[in-house]
Amino acid sequence: MNLTLFFQQFLNGLSIGSVYAIFALGYTLVFSILGIINFAHGAIFTLGAYFTYALMGGAFGLNGLLANASLPVQLPFALALILGSTLAGLIGVVIERIAFRPLRRRGADPLLTVVSSLGVAVVIVNLIQYLVGAEIYTFPASTYGNLPAAINFGTAAQPIPVRSVQVVIFGVSVVILTLLTYGINATKYGKAMRAVAEDATTASLLGINVDRFIVLTFFVSSFLGGLAGTLVGSSVSIAGPYFGIVFGLKGLAVIVLGGLGSIPGAVLGGLVIGLVEAFVPSDYSAYKDAVAFGLLFIMLLVRPQGLLGRSALQKV
Repeated sequence: MNLTLFFQQFLNGLSIGSVYAIFALGYTLVFSILGIINFAHGAIFTLGAYFTYALMGGAFGLNGLLANASLPVQLPFALALILGSTLAGLIGVVIERIAFRPLRRRGADPLLTVVSSLGVAVVIVNLIQYLVGAEIYTFPASTYGNLPAAINFGTAAQPIPVRSVQVVIFGVSVVILTLLTYGINATKYGKAMRAVAEDATTASLLGINVDRFIVLTFFVSSFLGGLAGTLVGSSVSIAGPYFGIVFGLKGLAVIVLGGLGSIPGAVLGGLVIGLVEAFVPSDYSAYKDAVAFGLLFIMLLVRPQGLLGRSALQKV
């Protein structure tokens, strides 16, 4: 592999890895608070892409209840991205109210909550298919304005062309990860959220409204999921209602690789899997997912708690 191709693949790996990190952070936030995996997160990923596509004035296909329908507005990508992700966050709040809160208040087995979230995911995916069909939707060519198709790095004598969309995605991801890290570590709400994650009962005794921060966590988690879905959809396409299934599994691999409940681990795990996938030879590109999950399998054998996870303490 020559140097130009190496840097090109490295930048591509950082781009997709940063999206994996954003998506996996949504899993991690909910797991940190409730100790369970929200399997509806992949469906939220899909919804975010559809919301942004619709807000940009995209028209739907010939199948589904909303065939040939489009919104009368056509928002610029940045505004549509924020509003679409916000709508995805609000759907996450509804999911918490319907699928999580009733079971949590009854002290139900966590496994029932997992099954409940799976049921919600199936409902959302089928509802999307009923409304807009199963067609593949592509974001308009003007999504990123007048940016050239590729941006050249390196020297004039040896340029390294990288897709502009990959650079934009990486930049947006870095901004989001920075803001989230600051919000969790340096703000009052972030510290309260960490307190709830550490011990919800003690946090409640100290005057923290636990239910409010659980709702906030679901909103932020789903916002990140919708954002990741839009970034991926704008880079490739929205591949139908089941668009988020593969990425949902990939997000699980990321949080397990990085360490369950570890926010830095989710970021590191996403970048590692993104870079590993980027350097899979083109002749074996169909096996990228196998390589990522093979890496996860090896990690589970060598270090079950993940890269930055902590071993569970056993009471004696």
